[in-house]
Amino acid sequence: MSAEDLERYEAELELALYREYRDVVSLFKYVVETDRRFYLANAVDVQVRPVDGSDAYIEVHLKDAWVWDLYRPTRFIREVRVLTFKDVNVEETVPTEFDPGTLPAS
Repeated sequence: MSAEDLERYEAELELALYREYRDVVSLFKYVVETDRRFYLANAVDVQVRPVDGSDAYIEVHLKDAWVWDLYRPTRFIREVRVLTFKDVNVEETVPTEFDPGTLPAS
């Protein structure tokens, strides 16, 4: 297999993964991004856990999740536990029937 064949194969995998993401994103309530992975989930619990001194780590529990991973044979996961010292971003997804007029005033 040439380098060009490998690049084409990976591009096809990534396009298929993007299409899967597009098809399933509306099934999930949260988007969660860590330093290593990108998840969709229906339940998210984030806890900051202290370590000796002033350090802390973040523990994230996800339920009913989908993981963005090219090489994973099954992307739907019942429960996920992530431990990290890096940033974690959690966003609530916007329903497809989103109406900006329904947002509360700031």
